[in-house]
Amino acid sequence: MILSFFQIDAFSSVPFSGNPAAVYPLQHWLPDTQLQAIAMEHQLAETAFFVPSGSAYELRWFSPKTEVDLCGHATLAAAHVLYNELGVKRELLQFYTRSGTLTVQQTADGLMMDFPLIPIEKFTGNQQALTAALGLEQPPVSIWQADDILVELSSQSQVAELEPNMQALAQIPTRGVIVTALSASSDTDFISRFFGPRVGVNEDAVTGSAHTKLAPFWAEKLGKTTFKAKQISKRGGQLSLEIKGERVFITGQAVRFSRGESTLPNA
Repeated sequence: MILSFFQIDAFSSVPFSGNPAAVYPLQHWLPDTQLQAIAMEHQLAETAFFVPSGSAYELRWFSPKTEVDLCGHATLAAAHVLYNELGVKRELLQFYTRSGTLTVQQTADGLMMDFPLIPIEKFTGNQQALTAALGLEQPPVSIWQADDILVELSSQSQVAELEPNMQALAQIPTRGVIVTALSASSDTDFISRFFGPRVGVNEDAVTGSAHTKLAPFWAEKLGKTTFKAKQISKRGGQLSLEIKGERVFITGQAVRFSRGESTLPNA
């Protein structure tokens, strides 16, 4: 069996930055074991698969280790493939996912995704183990939790200089750990990094889904509902955010790096 795929750099307008995702347009679902094996073979933070469903699409995301409930950059990549590679003309793309119905539309600034806002609460886990795994010598400003743990530090430089112990961090019971601080630049509101060794991604380049927690966190602290955000991984990426009610609209650009074919053994 031959499957076509695209590799898209999301949250960037040029290749070799942003967050790469493989995207597979399928006509029907393959067995989960094959989907996971494909994602493992690509060794990217996420591989997205979609199947037509009426005028919408069923969309799923796989890290090298597991299927995930929500992924921003691979959703952006899938929308880019539909609009720019497959020539879809719909004004609004609808995706049926494990996190409900998500939509994406084209804007002057890029592709805008409509995601659920994820509320956070005070962290109740082992703070000492967490700070030790992150390599922090001083306690964080604050720690919060949802499906990810959110750690606020005092400065951008402190976030940038982190060198976590990934083996220890993988023992923390969470999808991933978001570390954030106010931006040192006037054109950006806040910065972040995301570590997910538990799901097979030591450090994610740009994590759209993390911003479903970061947006309400910084809205509460800064008293505003629109933000410019930057993830300061080695590749780096930029996002525009706007909170409307219980939703967060995440806008970013994407660019194709490559396209190709995968050969699967016949069943």
